[in-house]
Amino acid sequence: MARYGGVDERIGRSGGGETGNGVVVVEMANFSRLHANPCTPGPSAWDPPRPPAVARARPCPKLHVLFHCARKHQTQNTAGHVHCRQRRRHVCATRQPRHAGAGPRLLPENGIHVGRPHFQLQGHLALSQRARPDTGEHPDSRHAHTARSRRDARSKGRQVPVVATRSRPQWYDSHGPHDAPHDAESEQWPDRNTWSAKLQELEQSGTVGIIPYQLHLNYDYFTYSEITSAIIPPPEKKNDDELPTGFTLAGHVAHLNLRERYWPYKHLIATVLADKNPLVRTVINKLDTVGTENAYRTFQYEVLYGPDDMNVTVNEQGCTFNFDFANVYWNTRLHTEHERLCSLFKEGEAICDVMAGVGPFAIPAGKKKCFVHANDLNPESYKYLVENVKTNKVGDYVQAYNVDGAQFIRNSAADLLKTNHSVRIFSKPKRAKKAAPAQPAHLLRTLIQPRIFSHYVMNLPASAITFLHAFIGLYSNIPSISTSDIRKLFAPHTDVKMPFIHVHCFSTKSEDNAAEKKSICEEISKQLQFDITPETPDVYIHDVRDVAPKKRMFCASFRLPEEVAFRDI
Repeated sequence: MARYGGVDERIGRSGGGETGNGVVVVEMANFSRLHANPCTPGPSAWDPPRPPAVARARPCPKLHVLFHCARKHQTQNTAGHVHCRQRRRHVCATRQPRHAGAGPRLLPENGIHVGRPHFQLQGHLALSQRARPDTGEHPDSRHAHTARSRRDARSKGRQVPVVATRSRPQWYDSHGPHDAPHDAESEQWPDRNTWSAKLQELEQSGTVGIIPYQLHLNYDYFTYSEITSAIIPPPEKKNDDELPTGFTLAGHVAHLNLRERYWPYKHLIATVLADKNPLVRTVINKLDTVGTENAYRTFQYEVLYGPDDMNVTVNEQGCTFNFDFANVYWNTRLHTEHERLCSLFKEGEAICDVMAGVGPFAIPAGKKKCFVHANDLNPESYKYLVENVKTNKVGDYVQAYNVDGAQFIRNSAADLLKTNHSVRIFSKPKRAKKAAPAQPAHLLRTLIQPRIFSHYVMNLPASAITFLHAFIGLYSNIPSISTSDIRKLFAPHTDVKMPFIHVHCFSTKSEDNAAEKKSICEEISKQLQFDITPETPDVYIHDVRDVAPKKRMFCASFRLPEEVAFRDI
């Protein structure tokens, strides 16, 4: 008969069916699991082998037992119970007390090691009890509520909470519980001089038990940065390009822009990147600069990992965008800029998106019930723009075009002046109950499309500024509408102001961007043939993002000067 002695440091030192000092014996019958942490439910990877079943002890009086929580240093009730019968009392600890923040214990291969007073019992335990020989005191006299529990449970078959006292580090093997073996104390254990003073103190006092354990770390444990830093040579010079850690994710496609010194390792980098990012199925490397080799803002690329499948789906600002990443322009890193500009748009305003792409500005603006005229020169972008308008159900607000940007600026302004369009907004129909008929939707309001654009968006950083000349004389030569009639549509005759123009561009970078702001305003002035400075009212130069060590993307926002819009040409 084997006996488990890890429950109380006073028991488990003698053989037979009773204890050496006669206090409490806990014997295991059908013992299934033992954890050092009671808060880890279910089986664990560190579960010890099941000890052999042992004989039950003789009948014992009703007993109140508690689990002691070392972390909180206080006694806590568990959900285990002592089931009281006439001839036998069983402990069934089938649930665990709640205790957050603890993990599973590491157990040695050759036995059960209980090093902390956190443990979990599951199975049937038989308890036997005698008076303490040193004091003659009943062991339950320390708990006044125990007597009440025994009295309440008498002849009622009720369940009483179970208690076990804190444990002492013990080894359990075929010979039963005992102290750590000699070889574990001397030969297998690491040098105690490497332990902290606190750890040595806890180990010497028996509060914790320390055992040797070999930890195996494989490829799955390490991150992308740790692996690439270990296998790729570091930069030789201070100004050399650092190891690539960032990438752009468009749907399932990871887009890299590797420097030349990392080309020999490009396939290795792509493989590790895909392994460590479950969403990535394809990894590509850009081979040229966006906007310089192709007017459609597409780029040449090579597939480093996975299939050459560039049809992706991206979700942004509550909208869904489907497109072929190889044939259209999309930059996930501009999502903050998309949100910033869209936050400026108000319901019912008219927006002109000159270089719309697949609709990262136009579709969210349509969701806000703005009237949007969206254009892109790329036929593929136009195709996916139309598709995304349908997918996101903004057809009442967004119209797509496929013409040159400068031509679109002039034509859209004239079309908006001549077009009458409105959208009626109804309430959402309420779900009807089974007995009652459905309530029809009722008209809430009607949005009328304005005759003047409130915002122009020109998101083509490589060359958008060169399209500003199209705004010269924008309202001076509208067929069938006189200039004087158009002037009456603006302040001071109405509350309508001249439209805002948001043009993206590249420039150098500095700490305060003072020189860059001045340079951008000079280029805008050159294109409009009108003097604009950073101090001009309603002129804002926004720092969007860094695109290279010495290159930065900006968005220049300014009101179209009336002198420019009504200039005779």
